[in-house]
Order: sequence, then C-alpha cells, then structure tokens
Amino acid sequence: MEPAVQVVYADPGSPGYHPVKHMARLAAELLGGQLVVVESRSLSKLEKLESLLPRRKTGLPCLLICASPANLSSIVLIEKWRKRYGRLVAWVFDSFWLNIIPRYPMLSGAFDYVFVTELEDIDAWRKRLAVPVEWLPWGSDVLRLGSASPCRPLDLLRVGRQPREWDDDDSTSTACKSRGLSFEGRPPRCADATESERSLMAMESTTKFILAFSNRVNPDINTHPRREYITGRWTDALAAGAIVAGVPPHNQSAQSLLWKEALVDLGTVNRAKGIDVIARAVSEWSPERARLNYVRSLERLDWRWRFKRLAAALDVRPRPLENELENLGIQLQRATGGEKTLPAENAPLAQGHA
Repeated sequence: MEPAVQVVYADPGSPGYHPVKHMARLAAELLGGQLVVVESRSLSKLEKLESLLPRRKTGLPCLLICASPANLSSIVLIEKWRKRYGRLVAWVFDSFWLNIIPRYPMLSGAFDYVFVTELEDIDAWRKRLAVPVEWLPWGSDVLRLGSASPCRPLDLLRVGRQPREWDDDDSTSTACKSRGLSFEGRPPRCADATESERSLMAMESTTKFILAFSNRVNPDINTHPRREYITGRWTDALAAGAIVAGVPPHNQSAQSLLWKEALVDLGTVNRAKGIDVIARAVSEWSPERARLNYVRSLERLDWRWRFKRLAAALDVRPRPLENELENLGIQLQRATGGEKTLPAENAPLAQGHA
C-alpha cells in the first residue's frame, strides 16, 4: 500500500537529537506515512543550482523535519523531489539560529507551510520566507512513554549538560547526601533513538526532580549565545511526571507552554544554594505533583497535538492519528477522573497555535 504521506528527517547524527528522531518515527507511523532519513550535510554547488528550479507540486504530501534551519535544504537530497511531492511542510526545531536559514531563492517559496519551535522566531522567519510560518513547539511522547507514577525513590536526577559547579556527578552526589537527598548522575545512552527515549523517560519516572539550566546561565559551544529556548530535556522530564529544577529559560515559548508547577527556579547556578532550594522542595513534594505534571503534559506537550496541526497543514486525515488522539482523550479522563483540568483559554496551546 502506498503511504499517505512521506516524512523526511534530516539526521544530524548527534545523540542530542534522539528525541527528534524518535518523534520523526512516531510522526511517520501516526500520519500513515513512510519515513525517509537523509544525511544532514551541506549542498554541493550543483545541488544549490538545481534547487533554483521550480517544482510541480503534485504527488504525495511531505513533512520535512529539520534539526536546524540549515536542514531546510535537505529536501533537495530527495531524488526527483520537485515532481514527487504535492504539499510540502517543514518543521524546524532549533529555529533560533536565524543566521543559517538557507538563502536559496527557490527554497523560500518551495514550502506551503513552515513551523518553528520558538515564538520569538516567527517574525524573523516570516520576513525571510514567502510562506506562512507558525509556532509548533517542542513536545514529548507522553501517551506511550510518560508517567504519573507516585513511587519516586530518587530525589534528583541529572540529565544533559550542566553548569560547572553541577557538572561533576560524584561531588554533586556527596553534596546532596549531606542534605539527605538522593542523587543520580548521567543516565546511560542507547545508540538507538527510540530505545534512548524509552530508557531515559523510564529513569525520569523514578525521580521527583530533574536538573536543567537555560543556556543563559549555562552557555556551551553548541548553544545560542543570546537566545533562550526550551528543549526535550524540559518536555520529556515533565511528561515523566518530574519537576524541572534549575534556571528556566525566560522566553515567550516557555511562558506560554509551561505551567508554574512544572518548574523550581533555583535563581542561581551556585550548587550549595541550589541544593538548599531543592531540599525544601523535596520536603514539600507529594505524589499529586507527579500526577499534575503528567496530566498537564498530556494536555499540552504530547506530540499527537502537534501532529494534528501538521495533518491539517498537509491536508490529510490519517486514521492512526485519530485513533491515538482518541486514546489520548481516554488516558486524560483516567488520569483526571473525568475532571476537566485545562482552562478553555489555554486550549490552543495543546494544538501548538501561537
């Protein structure tokens, strides 16, 4: 049977993008499509010239999932792409790297829709591309991998990069023990993206708090020097029912997407002061906090809400996605006892509209 959609993922090959690669697989499954993974690389001079040719806009609808703006040009790597695809929609994750949006003229008009993950980026993208640009934020596979487990023997889990004072897991563990807190360092990584997500979120479902800091206070060679943003570290942690402790990003996307119970703002990268704040938060923690974060994640963060918006942009109605959205509604009813918990004015957040 011919797929209803083709999902193209430009794979940068970094373990840091495992959440996106897992999502791409899930998107292909639920949109009733076929996943094509291409190598993330620069175009040759000939490929750049070929990108200037017009496309026919007939055939399968296509979703191009990009780790960064530069990957928009990856559509050119698909053989006969101009004749192969009808509607062409792109979803760009690290959309804050505005300086690397491809400047090939034809590419700017090749897409029917472009979605970006940060609200602050929309105006700049709209000025650069002659197509509709909308906000479609980060999410998580809450339905399959999330958890509201009340049994959380671990107090604090470290995930990903950390400020210098927090980076040594052994000394952090010793400092936490001195305050009566249990701590675990870097979880092991799996080579496969989906197995990595399963393993990580299973570990995250055993902890009350997960450590994460904005690039504003924890800069790195791979982070943007000025623009703040959220990533899968935040959304996966919340989907697993944990609370994120650290210094959150102060940006529109985080303020619009997240909820006050999701975060404990340490206000500092100083480890001793931060552990004091976490110790107080642990003493006030209850299993209800895990349930609340899980429920809010089902409402706001599940990838299926994002796929629903993408399906509309692609002009398809895939039955697998409709089935999963029904299952999502059932799980929400179970988790809330039938109580409506999402205020009506916040409903657009679930679908990813700005």
